[in-house]
Order: sequence, then C-alpha cells, then structure tokens
Amino acid sequence: MDKKNALRAGAVTAGTALMMLLMTSPALALTRDDGDDPGPGLSVGETVGLYVALPIAIFLAIVGLVMVLDKSSDRKPKQA
Repeated sequence: MDKKNALRAGAVTAGTALMMLLMTSPALALTRDDGDDPGPGLSVGETVGLYVALPIAIFLAIVGLVMVLDKSSDRKPKQA
C-alpha cells in the first residue's frame, strides 16, 4: 500500500473514532431524562453471581446434558 492510501485509511479511522466519541458523550451525562426511573443498584455478590457464576452454571449444565445424552458409540473402547 502506498503512502497516500495509508494516510487516507488513517484519516478515516481517526475520524470515525472521533465521531463515535462525540456521539457517545451524551450517554455519560448525569441529568435524568423524563420518565427515567432507575432501580436499586446491584451488590458485588449479585453482580458476580449474575455475570460470572450464572453463565458458568448454565455452561456446565449444557455440557452435562450433552455428555449424558450422547448416544455415539465411537467413544467407547474397542474390544480386542
């Protein structure tokens, strides 16, 4: 790639990143909107349970069901 194309790609990338940052800045505002009714926050234990423990438990349940319900015969040791 020549310098002109590299410069153009860099400018487009930088411009896109800048526009995304400018567009998301209102999302960080502290003023409440009309009808906004935030609920109570989650504790550390609730957050860890919801976003860490629960997905791991669901994953392990799916793995367990797949292993129990597996009907393939090619995994059994062959008799000599």
